Amino acid sequence: MASRVKLDGVSKQIIEHLQQDGRRAYAEIARAVDLSEAAVRQRVQRLVDTGFMQIVAVTDPLQVGFTRQAMIGLSVEGDLSPVGDALAAMDEVSYVVTTAGSFDLLAEVVCEDDEHLLTLINDRIRRLPGVRSTETFMYLKLNKQHYNWGTR
Repeated sequence: MASRVKLDGVSKQIIEHLQQDGRRAYAEIARAVDLSEAAVRQRVQRLVDTGFMQIVAVTDPLQVGFTRQAMIGLSVEGDLSPVGDALAAMDEVSYVVTTAGSFDLLAEVVCEDDEHLLTLINDRIRRLPGVRSTETFMYLKLNKQHYNWGTR
């Protein structure tokens, strides 16, 4: 996780440009934020190195062979951290959050098919020490998946 360092306005503008198009040329961003291309490149590298952002390709799981996505709610006894860490280490898990409410943890998973999902839940997730129960919410349709919420 990124440390709680305040970003200046220029870094926020750079992030917003990259949220719109992660392949946007540094030269184009530099013109928009009134910096040199080298300065933009250095700022982007610093933002990546410090964990403030990642630059990744976001795919449609169906198009690359993953036919089953789901959100799994977990109720846990005791310390949540070891279970959260174990989930985060699983390749199929794309997102883990500690929550307040009906579940202690939520984990978004991407699987090849229903058999893969069943094996993941039954043989790996439910066997983690401290996991009391799980509830699986299978995705029928991905209505929106965007990462362009900007900066504050």
